[in-house]
Amino acid sequence: MTEDSVLVIEGADSLLDDDGKPRRTAGTAWTASAHIITAVIGAGVLSLAWAMAQLGWIIGIFSILLFAIVNLYTSNLLADCYRSPDPVTGKRNHSYMEAVRRNLGGKMHMVCAFFQYSNLIGPAIGYTITTAISVVTIRKINCFHQNGTAASCRFSTNPYMIALGTVQIVLSQIPNFHNLSWLSIIAAIMSFGYALIGAGLSLATVIQGKGKSTSLMGGNNIQSSADHNLWNMLIALGNIALASCYSQIAVDIQDTLRSSPPENKVMKKANMIGISTMTVFFQLCACSGYAAFGSETPGNILLSSGFKEPFWLIDIANVFIVVHLVGAYQVIVQPIFGAVETWARERWPSSSFINREYPLIIGRMKFCLSFFRLVWRTIFVAAVTILAMAMPFFNEMLALLGAIGFWPITVYFPVEMYIARKKIKKGAMRWLGLKTLSLVFMLLSLAIAIAAIHGMNQALRKYKPFKYKA
Repeated sequence: MTEDSVLVIEGADSLLDDDGKPRRTAGTAWTASAHIITAVIGAGVLSLAWAMAQLGWIIGIFSILLFAIVNLYTSNLLADCYRSPDPVTGKRNHSYMEAVRRNLGGKMHMVCAFFQYSNLIGPAIGYTITTAISVVTIRKINCFHQNGTAASCRFSTNPYMIALGTVQIVLSQIPNFHNLSWLSIIAAIMSFGYALIGAGLSLATVIQGKGKSTSLMGGNNIQSSADHNLWNMLIALGNIALASCYSQIAVDIQDTLRSSPPENKVMKKANMIGISTMTVFFQLCACSGYAAFGSETPGNILLSSGFKEPFWLIDIANVFIVVHLVGAYQVIVQPIFGAVETWARERWPSSSFINREYPLIIGRMKFCLSFFRLVWRTIFVAAVTILAMAMPFFNEMLALLGAIGFWPITVYFPVEMYIARKKIKKGAMRWLGLKTLSLVFMLLSLAIAIAAIHGMNQALRKYKPFKYKA
C-alpha cells in the first residue's frame, strides 16, 4: 500500500464516527436542549393551568416539581445507556429500543418498543388535534371580536387537520433526526412566544384585580361530585406527566451529539437546561393561569374557552402554537420513521424500492427522494390524521398518553437498565429505593389511565367521531 493510499484511508476515516456513520459535527448541549424544549413545551403546557385548578396550589406546584425531579434523575440514568457497556467508550445504541436490548436482553426491547412507539404516535395525534383547534380558535376569536362573545362561532376542525396532514407529508420527507436542528430551534422559539403570551395575559388579569378565587387544595368544585373531582385530579396528573415526558426520544437526541466531549456528559447538561427551563415555564403558565381563571380555568387558556381579548395577541399566540407543533410533530415521529426504515432495509437489503435514493435539486435545495420513504411516511401521516379527526378530546387524550408513556419509558426502563449495568444486588438499599420509585409511578400511571378512559367514555357520549366542532 502506497503512502498516498494510507493518507486517503485516514482522510476517509476522519469523516466517520466510530460507528461508521458520517461524523457528527452539529450536535451540542444547546441543540440537544432545543430538541428537549421543543418536545416538552408543547401541547401539554397550555393545559397546566387547568391541571393546577384541579389539584390546587399545594398539590399542583408539588406535582410539577416532583415530575421534573424524577424526569431529570431518570433521564441522566438513560444518558449513561447510550453506549454499552461503558458509558464513554462502549458501542453506541442508536435508539431507545437498542439500548434496552443491549442492557436488559431477552424480549424486553419488544415490550419497550410497544410503549415507546405508542408514546410517540399518541403525541402526534395530540399535536394534530391541538394545531387544528388553534387554527379554529383564530377564526373564533375574530368572530367574537366582530359579533360579540354571545355569537355562535363554531367551526369544524376537520379541514385544518387535513391541511396539517398535507404539510406533514411534505416535511416527513426530511431523511432523519440529524437534519432537524433548524426546525427544532424555530419550534423552541415559538414555544417560548406563546407560553409567555399566555402567562403575560394571565398575570395582567391578576394585576388588574380580575383574577378568580383559588384554593390551596384541589377537587373543590362545588358544582361537581367528589368522584368527578377525583377523576379530574388524576387526569390533571396525567396532563403533567405527558407535558414533562421526552424520554421516548432522548436516545435519538443523544445520537445527534458530537463524540467529544463524551455524549453522556453533554446530554446530562442538556437534560438540566431543558428540564430547568421546562419547570420554570410550567410553574409560570400553571400558576398564572390558575390565578386568572380560578376553578373555572379552561382546558387550554389560549383556546377560545380562555382569553378572548386582545384578539390580535391571541391570534399571534395561536399562530406560534401552530408553527411550533408543526415542528414538534416531526421531532416526535422521526424515531418511528427511523425504526421502520431500518427494519425494512435489514429485511429486504436488495430491494431498490426500499434502499435506492434519488438525488433531486429544487432551486438551491438538494435532497434525496426515496419511494419507500414517500409511500410509508404518507400512509403513517394519513392514519394519524384520521385518528385525530375521530378523537378530538384534549385533556382526556393528554392524560391517557401521559399514563401510557411516563412510567415505562421515563421510569421503569431507565431504572432497570441502571440496575443491570451497575449489577446492584437484589435487596440492597439502592435496589429497594429504585424499585419503590418504579412501583409508585406504576400505580399512579394505572390510576391516571383508568381516569382518562373514564373521561373519554364520558366525552364520547357528547361528541360524535368526525363531527366535532370547536
